[in-house]
Amino acid sequence: MNHKKAYSRPSSKSPLVQIALPEQPFLSIIIPTKNEEKLLEQCLVQFAPPIKNRFGIELIVSDGGSTDNTIGIAAAYADFIATHELPRRQTIAEGRNRGAELAHANLLMFLNADTIIADVGTFLERALQRFAVDESLAAVATRVEVAPEERKWRDALFHGYFNRYVKFANVLGLGMGRGECQIVRHKAFEALNGYNPRMAAGEDFDLFRRLRSIGRVKYDPKLLVFESPRRYRKYGYARVYFDWIMNGFAVLFRHRSSHEIWEEVR
Repeated sequence: MNHKKAYSRPSSKSPLVQIALPEQPFLSIIIPTKNEEKLLEQCLVQFAPPIKNRFGIELIVSDGGSTDNTIGIAAAYADFIATHELPRRQTIAEGRNRGAELAHANLLMFLNADTIIADVGTFLERALQRFAVDESLAAVATRVEVAPEERKWRDALFHGYFNRYVKFANVLGLGMGRGECQIVRHKAFEALNGYNPRMAAGEDFDLFRRLRSIGRVKYDPKLLVFESPRRYRKYGYARVYFDWIMNGFAVLFRHRSSHEIWEEVR
């Protein structure tokens, strides 16, 4: 397809040297990007070779048309890169789906480029174990907070509330997981044709809502990730939460997002 190219991770000798992956990767980590040169490396570097080898990880970056050095940074770490080359704007749902097309593992983890795992080894051990012992589990939602070094009182207050909201939604069987980090069984993802590519926002909630119809969706507070507070700092929590609520209602009752474009914050 002319909108996507797959690359192997380069070595210092060649920009396109094939790197051997585990014969059967356990986990495909898919990171959608667009103009993420400021934060992408700190996301990718947490999956150092010892971690990748230990957990059978393949690292996939799916870029939405970056004009900065995002691709250059990704090439130093990723096993595969999907690129968007059509003239129209790509939704993050499309980017995640294109990354998933390159995935070989039985589990998919969608991770935002501004998201850091609190303790990557412990996190991955627990996540993989949950899926191994429960074949009915379709997806796991993680706890999301702002990193301690950037956290302010309003960050702690909002995320404390919203993590409980996600937990309660899953207890009720609604199916919900924030897009900063979503772990999904590959066969369940394919059964539903992945994220809705037409959704500019709310696609994360929509996927977990649909996954609930074919398997169990659980929230695990011990799976902790830290997100950048950049959107909250620019727009404030009131506006961000209002946008989330509007998109949530649009997904539930209109099967679409309320936003035609989800503005990037860099």
